Amino acid sequence: MRRRSLLLAAVPVGLVTLAGCGDDSSDFSSTEASPSASATPPPKIVDGPLPAITDGRRFGEKPTVAKGPGTPSKNLAVRTVIAGGGRTVAENEFIRADYLGQIWDTGKVFDNSYDRKRPLVMQLAQGSIIDGWRYALQGKKTGSRVEIAVPPAWGYGESGNPQAGIKGTDTLVFVIDLLESFNSKSSAKGTPVPQTDSALPEVGTGTDGKAPKVTIPQAAPPKKLVSRYVLEGDGPALKADQTVLCQFQGLVWDGGKAFERTYGSGRLSQFSLKQMQEVVKGLAQGLTGKKVGSRVLVVVPPELGYGDNPPDGGAIKKGSTLVFTVDILAAM
Repeated sequence: MRRRSLLLAAVPVGLVTLAGCGDDSSDFSSTEASPSASATPPPKIVDGPLPAITDGRRFGEKPTVAKGPGTPSKNLAVRTVIAGGGRTVAENEFIRADYLGQIWDTGKVFDNSYDRKRPLVMQLAQGSIIDGWRYALQGKKTGSRVEIAVPPAWGYGESGNPQAGIKGTDTLVFVIDLLESFNSKSSAKGTPVPQTDSALPEVGTGTDGKAPKVTIPQAAPPKKLVSRYVLEGDGPALKADQTVLCQFQGLVWDGGKAFERTYGSGRLSQFSLKQMQEVVKGLAQGLTGKKVGSRVLVVVPPELGYGDNPPDGGAIKKGSTLVFTVDILAAM
């Protein structure tokens, strides 16, 4: 079983509900709504002290970090080791990052993404990630390497994290390589692929974060699953055990009515392909193997969608063929 990151707040990755009507009641697993007020004021951010990085000093390389020098600060210590030139990260946005975490006093590494070769994809929002990350990374640019020292109050608190060997008194040290960031206006940026099959929906190729126009032909829907690139990205192919960060919309073939959409909603969707197999199997199958950075058209026949058991009260009826456009922004 793939080991999960240990630095996250205790909030499981959810599964987007493909059953709504595009209204505010939709159950997205991740949103960009403002988080609730924190029980404590924001931490004071200081420059140090911070331990030295002794090896793996280049961006993207797994670092080796010395033990903490002396007594750590009770404040959140943050240092930009390498200044990137990408977009500035804001609270409630998503990041894709490689990282290494260790304990100040002992130098023991308790978690790192470099060895897994799967960067973290997570929202910088209260309740989604430890507060030390949430506050330290706001305002940093992608392409940056950031080192931080997180006292217990901004990490796991007095209870620590026994699974990782972290005590309630431990200050944590992280080196973080900020690879990318995403918000509700993000779109896939792949290369347009000619849409030559007139029997399939035509999908817009705009990359302004707005919902691409979908024109469904006046014809019978295909009887088998269809999965085609609209924009082909250059990222790695999705694996069936990964979690996807995306923009998407779902429509019913007959009538073309949208029943769910993230584009223009102020939200992004994050869901597990493995869990999606239990909801809309055809969508999970249609995305598996597609490249990150792509926009994909997926046409799902009834037997791989909701079949004879559609959600109550929505646009999806018994035997509905479903049409999805998905902008695959990132995966982990």
